[in-house]
Order: sequence, then structure tokens, then C-alpha cells
Amino acid sequence: MDTLQAIVLAIIEGLTEFLPVSSTGHMIIASSFFGIAGDDFTKLFTIVIQLGTIMSVVVLYFKRFFQSMDFYYKLFVAFLPAVFLGLLLSDFIDSLLENPITVAISLIIGGFILLKVDDWFGDGEQTEISYLTALKIGFFQCLAMIPGVSRSGASIVGGMSQKLSRTVAAEFSFFLAIPTMLGATVKKSYDYYEAGFQLSSEQVNLLIIGNIVGFIVALIAIKSFITYLSKHGFKIFGYYRIIAGIAVLLIHFFIQELTVI
Repeated sequence: MDTLQAIVLAIIEGLTEFLPVSSTGHMIIASSFFGIAGDDFTKLFTIVIQLGTIMSVVVLYFKRFFQSMDFYYKLFVAFLPAVFLGLLLSDFIDSLLENPITVAISLIIGGFILLKVDDWFGDGEQTEISYLTALKIGFFQCLAMIPGVSRSGASIVGGMSQKLSRTVAAEFSFFLAIPTMLGATVKKSYDYYEAGFQLSSEQVNLLIIGNIVGFIVALIAIKSFITYLSKHGFKIFGYYRIIAGIAVLLIHFFIQELTVI
């Protein structure tokens, strides 16, 4: 991975992490395009730069983190399903991370769901999140273990299914990203450390650049997303996912045909 590739991947991460379009899916597509998807450092990079994006949530919602402890307890409850299922399905999840077909199909299916989610649930009036609602949102978030599903999309839809307003569901999804992504980063970093993987000084610099770029882009993306979502809903994201998924399938099969020829 070179510096330009690192910057491009970080921009994609910052733009897509909190939008319902699947950051993991887009990172897989982009890294496959660059021909570095199977590289160990690329896999580590795509996880570690999530630290920069979650810091954007901390900065934007700084005052919200000084609420009662109840706020943290609910986040912990919502985080638990990802802990147990993540550890249980870790090897299976890793096996999916290099497959553009899985991403494309997930993008398309998720796109059709987003086209209908506003009709199904509307903009709910519930603004308080109970412990049971938090747990249900946590299970919805686990759907994003399938590349292309979208962590934010799954958890926001989960919140809306519990009659939360779009804005409240989206903001809780942002908060839930912090323990989820921090946990994933720590686990993946530890796995690479245990396997004897060592970072060069150049790779450390790429991680720093990636986190800074991801942080800045995510700040802009979150503010824009909340404003747009509260007014217009999810349909544009649904159309985007369907178009992107079909494009990935066409490109993949076109490349396969060229390889056969």
C-alpha cells in the first residue's frame, strides 16, 4: 500500500462508516481495485483507521458523553451481541472479507430494504431507548458481520423497528460504533501481534495518515447525514446501494471473462 492508496481508503472509510452503505464493503471493493485486498497490512489498516472515524463521534457529541451512567449501560447492553457473535464467528467472517460477490449481493438486498424502510416504520416518535431496545439494536448490528450489510444501516433500521425516530436511531448507532469498532480494532491488532506481524515505520505512518484523514472526512459526513436523514429518509441510499451492487457484479464478471480469454 502506498500513501495515495491509504488516503483514498481513509476517505472512503470516513465517508461510508456512518452512512447506511457499508464501509467494509466499499473498502473491500476499493482495495480489490488496487490489488491489495489480500495483503495482511491492508486488512489491519481497514480496521485500525476506524479509530479516527469514531473519534469524530466523540468530538461532535462531546457533551452527550457526560450524561448519566445509564447512557453507558445501554451502550454496553447493545454491544454485547457483537462481542459474543464476533468471537464465535470470527473465522467465518474473515473468510468473507475478500469476496466482492458477497459485498455486491449484500449491497443490493440492503438497498431494496432501505427503499422500503421509511414506509415500514416511518419517522417514529420514541426518543427514549430502553435496555430491551438497546439489546435488539445490538442484534441488528450483528447483521453487519456480513460484508456489505452496513453496521450503521443495520443498527439504524433496528432502532426504527422499535419506533425510534430516524435521528435518535442514527445517533445511537454512532455511539454504538465506539465500543464496537474499538473492540474490533483491539482484537484484530492483538491477533496480528500474536501472529508475529510487525509494522514498518512506513506502515505506521500510513496508519497515522489514515486515521487523520478518516477523522476529518467523518466529521463532515456525520453532520451532513443527520441533516439529510431527518428531512429525506433513506431512499437515496437504497438506490445507491442497488446501483453500486449491480456495478460490482458486472465488473467482477467482466474481469472474470477477460481472465478466461
